[in-house]
Amino acid sequence: MGEHAKVFHKLGIGRLHGLLSTTAFVFLVSFVLIAAFLNWMQIPIIQGSPLIYISRNTKKHHERVEVPLNCTHAALQGRKCPKNYPNVFEPEESSTKTCPDYFRWIHHDLQQWKTTGITEDMIERGKSSAHFRLVIVGGNVYVEKYKRPFQSRDVFTKWGILQLLRLYTGKVPDLDLLFFSGDEAKIMKRDYQGPNATVAPPPVFRYCGSEEALDIVFPDWTFWGWAEVNIMPWEDTLSAIKKGAERLKWEDREPYAFWKGNPYVAEHRLDLMKCNLTDKFDWNVRLFHQNWTKATQEGFKGSKLEDQCHYRYKIYTEGATWSVSEKYILACDSMTLMIKPEYYDFFSRSLVPLQHYWPIRRKDKCRGLKFAVEWGNNHTQRAQAIGKAGSKFIQELLTMRNVYDYMYHLLNEYSKLLKFKPTKPPKARRICVESLACPQKDLWRKFMEQSIVKSPSNKPPCELPPPYEPQAIQASVHNKEKMAKQVEKWETVYSNKQNDKKRWRSLI
Repeated sequence: MGEHAKVFHKLGIGRLHGLLSTTAFVFLVSFVLIAAFLNWMQIPIIQGSPLIYISRNTKKHHERVEVPLNCTHAALQGRKCPKNYPNVFEPEESSTKTCPDYFRWIHHDLQQWKTTGITEDMIERGKSSAHFRLVIVGGNVYVEKYKRPFQSRDVFTKWGILQLLRLYTGKVPDLDLLFFSGDEAKIMKRDYQGPNATVAPPPVFRYCGSEEALDIVFPDWTFWGWAEVNIMPWEDTLSAIKKGAERLKWEDREPYAFWKGNPYVAEHRLDLMKCNLTDKFDWNVRLFHQNWTKATQEGFKGSKLEDQCHYRYKIYTEGATWSVSEKYILACDSMTLMIKPEYYDFFSRSLVPLQHYWPIRRKDKCRGLKFAVEWGNNHTQRAQAIGKAGSKFIQELLTMRNVYDYMYHLLNEYSKLLKFKPTKPPKARRICVESLACPQKDLWRKFMEQSIVKSPSNKPPCELPPPYEPQAIQASVHNKEKMAKQVEKWETVYSNKQNDKKRWRSLI
């Protein structure tokens, strides 16, 4: 066999000689020889293309095998938690992306335990303040329930944590935490600070925080769906709101401030209802009572969040504490009129007044709302810019990937504070996606199927930024107060001018 024939034979093409014409055969051989040469030189066939390489060093990509929810009898027979999900985290990319600034608050929320650490005794003392205890050991999740929570908050919170473990499988550390899924604050600063404080506070996770409390802020259950009121998981809801906002241009929307909700959960909401349109006066607001019992009976026809973007301005007011409605209101690209909140969730501390929203004081809120609408209708470009900035913050920085990354970094930093090795509590039971989702029906099951993480991430979480310096936090608080007072001054000047006009008309 000749030298060329030997090469062809090694390349596996010698037998093609008899099947091809001489010209075609020569072309094929030339191509193979060139490819072999480029392979030896490690040169890509098409410059700039990351896909078409003939190289011995080309990295073999891991196949992303999807593992959907499997509730068949065969899958669950004999065990409620099938072992068919990957248990090793093998990202194909390295992390070069820094997390959004609101991740910096993680350090602040855990600051109370930086010096003492977290002991088993603290966990035991905090059990009376929690609805459940959640322990992760070796990637398995165990839950011990203490109280019956409101609706399905605890179920979807646990579901969210299970999705985190599926997204970053094998990466979430062992930990032991307490969770309160109600509204009121549980761990108050006044009980654990000062000369009379004798013990360190127990760490309790909760959906919101305040300046008076030490609760650790965690993303709320609605990111995976709120079945009782037919609010879909966050990705679907956000997409629907975005499409709803695009139906009507800002300048074509109703030139009033809109709010719809249950006013009976808090006194300040009942106070807000006094600002509604009457036969005698118009405060430039349109307020609607959301009757959830009636909405449920009617199939939630008039309760879709994506259908509530037809006003230029939307009002955010807290409920019993903070309200999950905040993210939905900001996402609409209408200028958000935020009645001064007393509570915050995990992302809202990075919102800036007059950049992402318009601040409204709690006292004399009717007058403040009327002025805000008047100002916006006379400064339409600036009002639109504030609305779009708030919406952009939600659309770009509050993605589900960032929600999961926040959860990961919060739990990872929390685990570093533990002074003991987490173990399964005697009364705890193991949970997994199958044990939580398979018994569910209707919307509960539907939302879990929509929000399930089917395969591990191919990239690691974003990089956690450093904590805020105390001076930066003080400056931020001072700046927010300064801008709120500036708005109050504008409002006062406007009110005085209106009164002067009334006096002038009375003289005429």
